[in-house]
Amino acid sequence: MAINYASKYAQKIDEKFVRESMTSPAVNNDYDFVGVKTVNVYSVPTAEMNDYTVTGTSRYGTPSELQSNVQEMTMSCDRSFTFTIDRGTYNDTQMSNAAGAALQRQIREVVVPEIDKYRFTKICSGAGKTVTGTVDKTNAYDTFLTGTAALIDSNIPIAGCVAFVSTNFYKNIKEDASFIKNSEISQDMLIKGQVGMIDGIPIIVVPASYLPANVEFIITNQSAVTSPVKLSEYKIHDNPPGINGWLVEGRVYYDAFVLNQKKNAIYVFKSGTASSSAGDAGTKG
Repeated sequence: MAINYASKYAQKIDEKFVRESMTSPAVNNDYDFVGVKTVNVYSVPTAEMNDYTVTGTSRYGTPSELQSNVQEMTMSCDRSFTFTIDRGTYNDTQMSNAAGAALQRQIREVVVPEIDKYRFTKICSGAGKTVTGTVDKTNAYDTFLTGTAALIDSNIPIAGCVAFVSTNFYKNIKEDASFIKNSEISQDMLIKGQVGMIDGIPIIVVPASYLPANVEFIITNQSAVTSPVKLSEYKIHDNPPGINGWLVEGRVYYDAFVLNQKKNAIYVFKSGTASSSAGDAGTKG
């Protein structure tokens, strides 16, 4: 006689591994977008130095009027999501798909990664210097130091910089005999993705799907990129018209901008044929 074994579903849901936002250390919120869609940022150039002369009426040189430049930053990413949970389904699944837990899951696994990927794309497309070359375990450390040297030559302070590296670059630099881990990293930093430091710059490993194509690493200063999240609103409607259960809705209004006067604080290294250019990374919406 056949034996019918009992079965049941566990109340604990098999969740995906998720991260906190990885790009938070790379962006700032220095500009106020409250009540407006567009913010104009003014920048004023400096005057050249002259040799002072002791004769004539223009002893300091010939004066010229300082001109101001304007960068227009307009918000463009207005994104949303929605889903329902039927009350019957809720009861029949041991209440494991509760609306609140499902909303938090949506934010962790969908909303936060989308914003991170968008920020990485904007950072790369607006970089002041993009270098293309080859990297392996024999030159990874030297390649990274070349990037930090380029920032220093551009008068960019290393303090406030953070580096995001691909998994391929991380593997190469960890196998590079020249690489020396400068400090111990706390468990809290490890959870957030930081795996080491080079010359005081935190190193964060980024999944391949987050970075634009062929990007091996990015070094950027937090002051170079502003990334407002103007609206972040989530709602759970209990028994809305036409639904016996819950309707979940969410909207997030965000963008990211590289400041014109600070784009040289971003250095991007891409794998490919060796060459060097300024800001040649492609834009991806």
